[in-house]
Amino acid sequence: MKMINAIIKPFKLDDVREALSEIGVQGITVTEVKGFGRQKGHTELYRGAEYVVDFLPKLKVEVVVKDSALEQTIETISKAANTGKIGDGKIFVSTIEEAIRIRTGETGDDAI
Repeated sequence: MKMINAIIKPFKLDDVREALSEIGVQGITVTEVKGFGRQKGHTELYRGAEYVVDFLPKLKVEVVVKDSALEQTIETISKAANTGKIGDGKIFVSTIEEAIRIRTGETGDDAI
């Protein structure tokens, strides 16, 4: 099993969610996060005063999939979250050693 962590722009969430549903991904976790990469924030004007916004709002989408579904899931997220502009985000993949469904006690691939 693999965990995919995707950092995306907030307005792309519906596109990503719908695309993942279409390929059969059954569950995702979404967290509101703030951060920056190469963008390093931006400058805004508020009541005549200029200030720097270091941390930009993003969403972290977490998905656990079977090894066999990894490439398709990554490709789906990449296409759905892409705007072609700076700040589209990143995808990180890590290995999950075990998954357990609390309600039924199912383990491994059956739990996801």
